[in-house]
Amino acid sequence: MDVLGTALKEYYFDGKSAKLWVHDNHGPKEEMPINIYFRDLDAMPYLETLALQMCKGRTLDIGAGAGSHALALQKNKLEVKAIDISEGAVEVMIDRGVNAVCTDFFAFHNELFDTLLLLMNGIGLVQNIAGLKRFFAYAKTLLKDGGQLIFDSSDLSYLYDYEIPQLPHYYGEVKCCYEYRKEKTEWFSWLYVDATTLANIAFDCGWKTEILFTDSSDQYLARLTLR
Repeated sequence: MDVLGTALKEYYFDGKSAKLWVHDNHGPKEEMPINIYFRDLDAMPYLETLALQMCKGRTLDIGAGAGSHALALQKNKLEVKAIDISEGAVEVMIDRGVNAVCTDFFAFHNELFDTLLLLMNGIGLVQNIAGLKRFFAYAKTLLKDGGQLIFDSSDLSYLYDYEIPQLPHYYGEVKCCYEYRKEKTEWFSWLYVDATTLANIAFDCGWKTEILFTDSSDQYLARLTLR
């Protein structure tokens, strides 16, 4: 069930919507305002506008949603391709004028980019620490010489009052699902990785990490290049 795609299509094509809920294993469900996927550049937070400013050359927007970041880059005269696993999201993007393809990141190949971009915690699609290492290895196959990775993430240690308990997995690995009009996705894993852990893993995988910005909510923007 393409729950997110259905929500985006109803909002965009029909001008109507119900509430889109996000469930996770840390507390009660939270509403995700659908209009957040359709913001123009002026409505985006500083972290996102900075990320867009840092993009260069041919850019791949990964997990692009409704395509708002891709559209902003296109207005800045960059060549952009957007990918998402949601067929509904891709349908919306194409209608909005985005060069979009419905595919999983790890199935995308035979093209090279100067920038790989993942925003709105898009790096979470790797699911866990092992998946992050896999992502770093695969990303190398999609980057031109001198290319870069740009993405944001968050440190979830605040959920434990900064006293990390003993867990069988990394504390930033979260179970989530979407709900829209009483239809739910299957539960899936999503990764939030703190900046220190990110930098250490990235280094071991051959990348150099630069933290470009950190906000008051422990969310940060990172730029990675190959060492």
